[in-house]
Amino acid sequence: MELFDIDDTRRMSREEAAATLRTLADAMAKNNSVEFYRAGRRITVRIPDEVDLKVEVEVGDEGDNELEVELTW
Repeated sequence: MELFDIDDTRRMSREEAAATLRTLADAMAKNNSVEFYRAGRRITVRIPDEVDLKVEVEVGDEGDNELEVELTW
């Protein structure tokens, strides 16, 4: 099977980032799937009833901070 990989980094406001996360969460809760569009292709990712959720926080000395949320199944 061909690997479909999206690594999309964009600069946006905190409010825009929160809205993007809400949209993703709403799609997961309502449809049990999320859809991604890239290069004219639509990919639907089905999400099972149970997932593993990992939250990682890194706080750097020079203001380089990171909050990573990862779902696996």
